[in-house]
Amino acid sequence: MISRLVKMTFREEAIADFKQVFEDSRNLIRAFPGNNHVELLQDVNDPRIFFTFSLWDSEEALNNYRHSELFEATWAKTKILFDDKPAAWSTEKLAEGQL
Repeated sequence: MISRLVKMTFREEAIADFKQVFEDSRNLIRAFPGNNHVELLQDVNDPRIFFTFSLWDSEEALNNYRHSELFEATWAKTKILFDDKPAAWSTEKLAEGQL
């Protein structure tokens, strides 16, 4: 399982537009083969900063999405709203536990 975290900073006036782009695409992303979860997070101190967190069966499944028409269309609508360069990480869970 691959966890994908993408950090994006938007222009303040573009926040509502981005939220709509996410709302319009989240169910399509969730239905994409190999996707197990997708969610949107917002920074508590800077409302311009958002993260998407998604879970994928494998790096291959993630790359299939990243090379899909769905990704291209969604990313085209998203990247024009940025105020800073995005950053992304693909990770694997090493441990799990509760305090």
